[in-house]
Amino acid sequence: MSLRQKAEVTNRTVIGEFILLGFGNDPELQTLLFLVFLVIYVVTMVGNILLMVLVVADRRLHTPMYFFLGNLSCLEPRLLASLLTGDRTISVPGCMMQFYCFGLLTGTECYLLAAMSYDRYLAICKPLRYATLMTSRFCLRFAAWSWILAFVASTLTFSWMSQSAFCGHKEIDHFFCDFNPLIEHSCDDSSLITRLSIIITSIVVPFPFLLTLMSYICIITTILKIPSYTGRKRAFSTCSSHLIVVTIFYATLTVVYILPEDHMLQDLNKVLSLFYKVLIPLANPLIYSLRNKEVTEALRKILHGFMVLMGI
Repeated sequence: MSLRQKAEVTNRTVIGEFILLGFGNDPELQTLLFLVFLVIYVVTMVGNILLMVLVVADRRLHTPMYFFLGNLSCLEPRLLASLLTGDRTISVPGCMMQFYCFGLLTGTECYLLAAMSYDRYLAICKPLRYATLMTSRFCLRFAAWSWILAFVASTLTFSWMSQSAFCGHKEIDHFFCDFNPLIEHSCDDSSLITRLSIIITSIVVPFPFLLTLMSYICIITTILKIPSYTGRKRAFSTCSSHLIVVTIFYATLTVVYILPEDHMLQDLNKVLSLFYKVLIPLANPLIYSLRNKEVTEALRKILHGFMVLMGI
């Protein structure tokens, strides 16, 4: 930094809070968005809680696929509070913590989705070795390492970011605190933090992505070799739900972070961000589970037992 740049930084006022601009100031739009996101949050939470209850209650669901699914993250309701009250301010520590939680859960989800793709690979391509390879110990270790690696990556990035002071205007043209908007408000030279973040991301993220990609290349190759249409359809149905979620997750995540920093593309960035921050958690119980015949039967069994207990 030059002396002139240091002087400019010194004269700037350090800010203690941000204002998340979200999706604009139209009161009618805010009400509509609140109702939409409220329904999504309620369905997401109820669906995940119901799924956990079913997995615990029915031994048929004690499988690696549902073990990893139970580890997938749920959303936090900060967006709902902003839409309801109209108060879009968030303190710098609160914004940093939101960024940290988002990074931790997104990183963990990358690994859990990879674990689920590997589970489908073994079930379709190596069915005779499935029980031997996909053991309870392996599942616990994979889930633990998923959280640990995401925790280390997020903590390192968070520790570097937390040493920065933020100044300039308070507005963040987004509905949550992400890396790029925070960097833009940093008073310090952010090139080092940016490079370190890229290095960490390039170390942590490619492994689960490549594992997922290679699993599905093998899966699709194996399915295409099945002679009968019924057999191909049955095999594909076992992984189609997961493939849909993986495609949406990585496609939107990739587009969001490779889009140029352009004001004209900011609205598109926010819309795409909704997919992996809001719709993917909703898809977990709906796409993965409620379409599954075993889950439907377990739900019917639980409801029947409840009705008998209540004397209905």
